[in-house]
Amino acid sequence: MMAASLVRRDKNSTAAHLKADLNCTDNTPGVRQLQELLDCVLNPEKPAADTEALDWCKCLIAGGEGFEEFCKTVRSYDNATLCGLVWTANFVAYRCRTCGISPCMSLCAECFNNGDHTGHDFNMFRSQAGGACDCGDSNVMRETGFCNRHRLRTGENVPTVPRDLLLMSEMVLPRFIICIIQYLRDGYTEPDTSTERDLQKVLQQLEPQISFLEELTKMGGAMRTVLTKILTNQQIFKDLSMGQEDNVYAKMNYEKYLSALRNSCLVSVEEKAQSGAAEPTLGAEAGAGAGALGLLGAEAPASPDESNKEEDQDGGQSVGQRKRVKLSGTAKDQSIMDSLKHKCFLEELLFWTIKYEFPQKMVTFLLNMLPDQDYKITFTKTFVQHYAFIMKTLMKSQESDTMSNRIVHISVQLFSNEELARHVTEECQLLDIMVTVLLYMMESCLIKSELQDEENSRHVVVNCSEPLLKNNTYWPLVSDFINILSHKSVAKKFLEDHSLLMLWMSFVSFFQGMNLNKRELSEHVEFESQTYYAAFAAELEACAQPMWGLLTHCKVKETQEYTKTVVRYCLETLQIWFDAIGFVDEPAPNQVTFHLPLHRYYAMFLSKAVKCQGLDLDSLLPHQEMLMKIMVHPLQIQASLSEIHSNMWVRNGLQIKGQAMTYVQSHFCNSMIDPDIFLLQVCASRLDPDYFISSVFERFKVVDLLTMASVHQNAVLDGEQERPMLEGALTFLVILSSLRIHLGMADDEILRAEMVSQLCMNDRTHSSLLDLIPENPNPKSGIVPGSCSFEEMLSAVADFKAPVFEPGGSMQQGMYTPKEEVWEKEFDPIMVVLRTVYRRDVQSAMDRYSAFLKQSGMHTTGNPWPPYKERTPLHPCYKGLDRLLHCKTLHIVIFTLLYKIWLDHSNMSEHVLCMVLYLIELGLDNQVQEDKEEEEPCIEEHCHDSWFPGTNLLSNLHHVINYVRVRVPETAPEVKREKDPPPSTSAQASNFGQNVREAQVFSLVAERRRKFQEIINRSSTEASQVVRPKSSSTRWVPPGTPPQLVTEILEIRESMLSLLIKLHQKLSAKQNSLSATWLEDMETSSHAHGDGITAIERVLTKAATRSRQSKRSIQEICGKVSPPVAPKKNSPTDKKTMDKDERRQRARERQQKLLAEFASRQKSFMETAMDVESPDAEAAMDLGASEVMESEVLYDCVICGQSGPSTEDRPTGLVVLLQASSVLGHRCKSDETKKLPTTDDEHIYPADTCGAAHDVRLALMQRFFKDSSCLQSVSIGWDGGVYVQTCGHTLHIDCHKSYMESLRNDQVLQGFSVDKGEFTCPLCRQFANSVLPCRPGRSTEVVSWHMPTNKKTAVLVKEVEDLQEQLGLFPVSTTTESNLSKEMESVIKDIKNTTQRKYMDYGKNPGSPDNDFLFMYSVARTNLELELVHRGGNLCSGGASAAAKRSCLNQLFHVLAMHMRLYSIDSAYNPWTRLTQVAQRRDDCLDDERPEVPMLFRDCPSLLIIFVLTMPQPLRKEHFICLVRMLYNLQYTQALASLSAKFSPEERQAWSTSGALKKNAFNAEKSYDALLSHVIGELSKVKTVYDVNTEVPSMLSSSVWSPHSIEYSLQQFCLPYLRLSCLLQHHLFGDKLSGCPEVEEFSGLAGCLGLLAPALQPSNPVYSASCLDWTVNAFDLMTQWCSEVTGLSDTQAKKSITLLVQDPQWASPHLLHLPDHYNIIFQYYHKKACTACKKVPKDPALCLVCGAFVCLKGLCCKQQGICECVLHSQHCGAATGIFLLINASVIIIIRGHRFCLWGSVYLDAHGEEDRDLRRGKPLFLCVERYRVLQQQWVSHTFDHINKRWGPHYNGL
Repeated sequence: MMAASLVRRDKNSTAAHLKADLNCTDNTPGVRQLQELLDCVLNPEKPAADTEALDWCKCLIAGGEGFEEFCKTVRSYDNATLCGLVWTANFVAYRCRTCGISPCMSLCAECFNNGDHTGHDFNMFRSQAGGACDCGDSNVMRETGFCNRHRLRTGENVPTVPRDLLLMSEMVLPRFIICIIQYLRDGYTEPDTSTERDLQKVLQQLEPQISFLEELTKMGGAMRTVLTKILTNQQIFKDLSMGQEDNVYAKMNYEKYLSALRNSCLVSVEEKAQSGAAEPTLGAEAGAGAGALGLLGAEAPASPDESNKEEDQDGGQSVGQRKRVKLSGTAKDQSIMDSLKHKCFLEELLFWTIKYEFPQKMVTFLLNMLPDQDYKITFTKTFVQHYAFIMKTLMKSQESDTMSNRIVHISVQLFSNEELARHVTEECQLLDIMVTVLLYMMESCLIKSELQDEENSRHVVVNCSEPLLKNNTYWPLVSDFINILSHKSVAKKFLEDHSLLMLWMSFVSFFQGMNLNKRELSEHVEFESQTYYAAFAAELEACAQPMWGLLTHCKVKETQEYTKTVVRYCLETLQIWFDAIGFVDEPAPNQVTFHLPLHRYYAMFLSKAVKCQGLDLDSLLPHQEMLMKIMVHPLQIQASLSEIHSNMWVRNGLQIKGQAMTYVQSHFCNSMIDPDIFLLQVCASRLDPDYFISSVFERFKVVDLLTMASVHQNAVLDGEQERPMLEGALTFLVILSSLRIHLGMADDEILRAEMVSQLCMNDRTHSSLLDLIPENPNPKSGIVPGSCSFEEMLSAVADFKAPVFEPGGSMQQGMYTPKEEVWEKEFDPIMVVLRTVYRRDVQSAMDRYSAFLKQSGMHTTGNPWPPYKERTPLHPCYKGLDRLLHCKTLHIVIFTLLYKIWLDHSNMSEHVLCMVLYLIELGLDNQVQEDKEEEEPCIEEHCHDSWFPGTNLLSNLHHVINYVRVRVPETAPEVKREKDPPPSTSAQASNFGQNVREAQVFSLVAERRRKFQEIINRSSTEASQVVRPKSSSTRWVPPGTPPQLVTEILEIRESMLSLLIKLHQKLSAKQNSLSATWLEDMETSSHAHGDGITAIERVLTKAATRSRQSKRSIQEICGKVSPPVAPKKNSPTDKKTMDKDERRQRARERQQKLLAEFASRQKSFMETAMDVESPDAEAAMDLGASEVMESEVLYDCVICGQSGPSTEDRPTGLVVLLQASSVLGHRCKSDETKKLPTTDDEHIYPADTCGAAHDVRLALMQRFFKDSSCLQSVSIGWDGGVYVQTCGHTLHIDCHKSYMESLRNDQVLQGFSVDKGEFTCPLCRQFANSVLPCRPGRSTEVVSWHMPTNKKTAVLVKEVEDLQEQLGLFPVSTTTESNLSKEMESVIKDIKNTTQRKYMDYGKNPGSPDNDFLFMYSVARTNLELELVHRGGNLCSGGASAAAKRSCLNQLFHVLAMHMRLYSIDSAYNPWTRLTQVAQRRDDCLDDERPEVPMLFRDCPSLLIIFVLTMPQPLRKEHFICLVRMLYNLQYTQALASLSAKFSPEERQAWSTSGALKKNAFNAEKSYDALLSHVIGELSKVKTVYDVNTEVPSMLSSSVWSPHSIEYSLQQFCLPYLRLSCLLQHHLFGDKLSGCPEVEEFSGLAGCLGLLAPALQPSNPVYSASCLDWTVNAFDLMTQWCSEVTGLSDTQAKKSITLLVQDPQWASPHLLHLPDHYNIIFQYYHKKACTACKKVPKDPALCLVCGAFVCLKGLCCKQQGICECVLHSQHCGAATGIFLLINASVIIIIRGHRFCLWGSVYLDAHGEEDRDLRRGKPLFLCVERYRVLQQQWVSHTFDHINKRWGPHYNGL
């Protein structure tokens, strides 16, 4: 066979040969050859993993040339104008709202950066589901935003593709694709079959093939055209899909495919049969119905017009006997249900993509093709055709989350385009499909509703605990639905299709009443279900968002019809719902559902109709009875909210509170509580006000409370619930009558009100404000509606507070705070109450308000009341709402409450009075225009006309009520009045019966019943109603309550006005607080803010100005005012209340007293704790003081509180924190901070740091000199030194041990590890990990210590030498181990454990005493150096610093000294003798032994510390000064030597000669030139010294050395030594540090150390040489020191001479310099590969100390179980690491085994962090924050300032 021979030949030549054949005019042989070859090569029976086939395809397609070359050629013909780059989850992309037309628009980073988006509203985001770049697509974005590449319409000038280029592709690719399809058919198994189902495996094997397809798509437009042709051509599919007849494999393969197809319809065949709708018998008309019927299982509510067709019989048995829904009448919808049929490759490919649950590679391939327009259209249609099947697969999928993301990844690309969406809506019934599929989806989780009538309810609702809802599986579908509804053309189609609307309403009704809560009355519910969030999310996403989508298209008059239709269907569906749940007029008690989407649809469409479309409200409203029904459930929710806050639902657990909070939360409120309140306002404006008001009080269960009697029985509430419920009812009425969100406010006003209310609760950040302002949830609307933008409004109402830094280090964000005039004029407590999720926010707003009033002096005494705010006028449609404020029922309630408050009845509160006054004031401000003639008949008919003559509040205010009849329990105090004689005059007595009607309390309920009947019957039954005895309402009192109710008559004789005036007296506690003339004297302006007194005055003034009658009454009452005399003065309850008040007062006084005492204690503690200059001062060691304490130093133990000395047996210790630190090691020579590299050319070199320089120095010494001597010549601890700091508190060491024991047993999670010895100071809670014992001692020796000395220096030198000799004899009390010495040893152990071994062992033999010795004195050095750094690198500022407070050097020195005394210095090598005596030449040094380190190479500060620590303690000050002087001589000589090495040979010569002349002058020993010339002379004896350095001076010699510059450089060289000595003196002897200007630092320090006689300190300049003090001939001593250097052998000298040229000056430590824009860092590092593992890290991080790039949490770079960040922190910062997380913009701190999130140093334009880059706004470096971070690093205070630490378990 020919093919076989071809297969064996070379691929390239075969390909070229075939291509040539195909290009001939007669190409049949070529075609045949190719087909045979492909049959052989692309044989699906071979395993897919075999790549041979793929190689063949590549060669054939390329037609003989290299595949890479071919790709290039094809790309050159790319005509695409779109970018179309497809990305997967976690990719970083951009979205620009300024350029986007669709809200889903996104750009890849490249297109974004190449376009111009300056000043636009854009953000960077991390893709959740994947996406594609829209650059170049003008359907989705404006052309101005295109990048340079896609702005040019490249299509025009691309050459046409030569025919032969893609010829082979056209032949080969169809075969290649069918081959992939055959593999997919073969590999697929149904989920329910028994075999192990491994789809992933099949996909893995196909990976290379699919990747190849993806590669092809990336070749550009030319290749995509070819692919489109192949994928969409129906003929090719027909020819190839089944395979040839004789091919058995292909036949089986095709069978598999067909069986898979059979399972693809929504409802399987058997289900259809069961539902009884056998299709053939029903004919075409019913076919659609049957389709939907099979789909809905005959459960959806029917449209009313289709009540009984023959289908009823078969559907009858289904749930709740529900009638069936019919889809649009034509048979087109049949297709939604039927199995799929495929006509081209694309369709089958998509089919398998779905079957395999959307593998990422396939999705990317399908999307990569989208830039091809033809493909886009075909693919969209195919997608729609498979839509139902996709959703069916999704519901069954195990991995629904990933699958959802992949589905949306595709659909969002297709449906965001309005053209396409319209096209498929028209041609493929997209809307029908979506709604049907949604119904089908929800249908799978329906349960019977238990709302109202549990037994007979026919309503079904979704079950929120089903995974479908709980896991949000429906969101891809809903999100697509919302997406297509955002297109006007599609939404119109939806709104015009009535059957579709009806179907949609039936879908919405599935959510109506879901997640029903039943109040637990007996015991706490066992299982708190958390399904409520699923319910809220479902209503918001599946019901509310589509609703908002539709509403955006109903904004103009032309769309009136749509609104009318929707409203009509809403009402119909509501009616069906009321019937289904069996609702008549009373809601079932103790249940509530927060989900009424039908009500909310109705409300929102009503609101839009009136606001935007100019429709008349009444034309859209149903009859009264229906309104009464509609009102019930929303009102029930409002009452339940109050009940929940009154703790009546406490047995239902926390979740019910969660529901109440979610209902008003900012993302939900405008789809939930706002429509509910609006609907209630509509009902209130159209129903009888008396009926409405009494319904409210009944729902809130406070009817029984509204009685004039002082005692009542409440059948439904406990005593403590009455008050909050009453407050709730009144607040609700106030909100109802004053909220104007849907009643006439413009969008801008709404935005302003929302913003003000949020800002009044708390200062807010910009992003939280954006989040809290409820915006239209429809994604199209972008930012809040209205002409005024969010930013403009924000700047109008708020001031920006830049982020401040508190000393505690807590990071502030940039905040917005209300302007003063906003507090004054716009603060609206009602809006705040409506919008608060937590009740405490209301309090917070009031506190802020009163703080403002106090500050501005408007109201300073007492607590202010919530201010009353004028309202926007009502829209004319809603005028009826005002009648609520003018109805007798409300007035009776107000009167009763005023009366009860005045008489102090139980359960009244200030809040109740406040709300009552608010209602009166609202009534006064909103008058109703009364029609007079209507008033007359009213009066006879009302059962309570005895109360008030009319309904107008103004006239009712001054109406006096004389008697009231009440029903009270027999035991009530009122009953006693019976013993009084009846009213005296007979006239009164006769009136008595008729005049006084019974108390309003009964009337409320009965009245409501009556109104209800009246409205329903509309007949003449009113007469009988009036006669009906009202006592029937006693059904509110449950049977069996012990006291009997009796009717009593109270004499009242008050009007509302008189009660108000009496309340005014009561509040102001003055007899006649209002004089008769006060109205005239009043100026009204002062009324706006104030307390209850002001509020009452404001109401009275308004009443007086509105009506002359009221004015007269007020003046009358004020004239003859009398103290409140209760009708029952002597009643016991009254006494009780009095006692109560008194008791309260006393309790308050007691509390004040306690608080004051506590505060003073706290203050004294703060003073002692904070003013400590340093612990020594606290420890009374202020030795500079003239009078000296005679007794021992006393310490307070913060645990047991005892005060006493520290003794050998019971030592006291300082609480300290030991930590290893490399801050000193990171210092550099120059002050320039190193920059963080942000390009490949920038680098950081660590060689110039202090730590590196010292390591090099020590290593050099150890090469040539004796090890033990080396280890005493330098200090270590630059990297990994141990820093000791204290909080200054002391405790007994035994107390501390028991404290640690108790911490160990404490089970609470602590942020520290007790096992590692960590604890927090018991007093100030600072973090610590050790206790440093204080040396017992009397302070008397201080006297002798400090005596000024007159001894000659020589004498002192000798004394020092003797003291050092004594060292061996010095008692180290080795015999008796006291507690103190034990503790000291344990601290030394702690210190050693603090740092890593590598930072301790520098000697040749680790662990040797020499090594230990070096480590110990270096600890002292590290602490001194660090304190210098903390003081700013010098001592100019003098005094104590923050660092000094934390320092405990005194105690540390004693502990170290105690430890160091164990080592004696061999007297032969004692450096002291070499410092102070000219030795006789010792030639006994053996040759093989290495020499000692020459004195000139030694480090003077180290020597000083060694001497101090090894001499007997306590050291006398004179001896200390002597040490300093002698070492200064050495330091000065080193300075000269180092300087001379920098000279050029000529300069050296010159200085040598000029100085030699001065050698014989009398003060030659103190003149620098003489000494300098001597040093030069001595060192020049050997050539090697200066020769080595010849290349160094060449850099420096450009500057000429003048005497002045020499003096300066000598001083600079000696300064570090002087600073250290001075600091040491300060800590050992308590000398004050005097500050001085920086220029005089040298003389200041020298004077302080006694190197300069005080006389020498006038203004004339100080020479460093004048501080020298030689005890032997200076020149001899110098000669000796120089000879040690010149005496070295040549090789040693050459290498070691660099040790001579040293520079002790270091700049202060800095973190790296960061760029201003975070984007620079992000773009460079987020894609950068890790240096260790060469991969791009998932979580990259940067070390801010050294710039290292590391993988956070990366397993790739783990070593010995430790992740890279932790490793790096140990290596770079001795266990302290500061890392910037690139993907989160935050900084984490690693300290030892703990870590914490520090915050971010990059903030956006509004001063906010953007953790995890969630908002993706541009970020800028906040210099202050970075300074704070650096400060905390340098001062080692991370542990104290940051509070939230956790263990990292080496996992970072």
